[in-house]
Amino acid sequence: MDRSQTKVLIEDVITDLKEQGEFLPLDNTKERDKVLESAGEILKTTDKIIKSYIRVSRDGGAIERIPAYRVQHNNISGFYKGGIRFSEDVNESEVENLAILMTLKNALHGLPFGGAKGGVDINPRDYTERELNLISKKYVQRFALNIGPTQDIPAPDLGTDERIIDWMVGEYKTIHPGQAYSGSFTGKSVENSGAKGRRESTGIGTFLSYLYLLNEWFPEKRENADNKKEGREWDTLERLHTKFNEADPVDVAVQGFGNVGGIAALEAYNCTAAKHRVTAVSDQFVTLVNNDGLNVEKLITFTRKNNHLPDTKERLLEWKIDAEIKSPDDIVQLDTDVMIFAAIADQVTQENMRDIKADILVEGANAPVSVEADLYLQEQGKIIIPDILANAGGVHVSYLEWKQSRVTEMYSKEEILEEMGKQMKDSLMKVYDEYFLSSEHTMRFTCYSIALRRLTSLLHKHGKLF
Repeated sequence: MDRSQTKVLIEDVITDLKEQGEFLPLDNTKERDKVLESAGEILKTTDKIIKSYIRVSRDGGAIERIPAYRVQHNNISGFYKGGIRFSEDVNESEVENLAILMTLKNALHGLPFGGAKGGVDINPRDYTERELNLISKKYVQRFALNIGPTQDIPAPDLGTDERIIDWMVGEYKTIHPGQAYSGSFTGKSVENSGAKGRRESTGIGTFLSYLYLLNEWFPEKRENADNKKEGREWDTLERLHTKFNEADPVDVAVQGFGNVGGIAALEAYNCTAAKHRVTAVSDQFVTLVNNDGLNVEKLITFTRKNNHLPDTKERLLEWKIDAEIKSPDDIVQLDTDVMIFAAIADQVTQENMRDIKADILVEGANAPVSVEADLYLQEQGKIIIPDILANAGGVHVSYLEWKQSRVTEMYSKEEILEEMGKQMKDSLMKVYDEYFLSSEHTMRFTCYSIALRRLTSLLHKHGKLF
């Protein structure tokens, strides 16, 4: 889903809110419509787009000029918050769209942050450690006036990790001597005052968004006859929940085997609440398939050592991993119960949406399912758990990391993950209640509606809508 689709969806939600007289009741209907239109225009408009070029000396002696961005979309909910990605797909439009999604995500989950995003247009695999260190420090130098613990708080994203963030914190401290720096970034290493469990949090939260639906929310709601909802989606929930009860393994496929996908696959593999079978995983080089179930623990160990999945029969034999090798693109159309998307955007579009066989699609990545595909798949009885709901585990833990930097108290990993799970379940229940029991729209539309109601209320209370 690109920037234009995101903005169209915001417009559609605002139009829908105009018809909901119970939201933001004002005596004058025309005045109310004007207020809502004003909110829509503000939230479709980005506060600040900053572009710079990072000059880097390569180990071979060449000098490179690399485009770098920091986009600050909106801070009505709190300080700007959003990751920094190192990727060849980085461009101004993409980064702005991701910043808008961060504003909506934080609003949906009730976190005290606005939305921002950053990016550097590189493939980090093509750079040495020294070169990445230089790029990281120069990024902070370029944007030092615009980031900080009470202004804009970056975090790791695609292509970055705690090592990159630690380098950035070090540079921020150098530029701002004597100032508070611990809360300037989240996603730091634990030794550098980072939150325990931050690396695993997005993958854990992504799997939780699906597991909570089938294992907690649905069993509770189906007991109440008033909650009974006719339709293909309810039938999908019934069928998969029956698998839970009969201990029939739920088949799970995971696209992307990095921090998010690898951890989500491991959560499914080790799940004690219901039996799961991880039948397929993929990265940018290969899809591995075993209908009887893959050994996810061995695959995790291999990828941590090699930075990719085993992609030859020889490597599979060497590691005693039983799997069939397929093309990386094959995973999207595999026959499975649950498909977790943890790679890149635009994986399910109008071109391939009719070939999707999974019953539940979970967006661990940002925008892997287009708006058109979302609507079509819902009509077929598929359930799509959207990115701003499913992949928020990382920002929940980022909030706890930022919070612990302010109270100068370290939380244990158990405390962090328990609080993240509690916060996630509150958000999940809110969305599932509205979507399955009353909404006539997609779950993505429902998430946007909840987020925009909060943002519009804040803008109105702050006197921004006239």
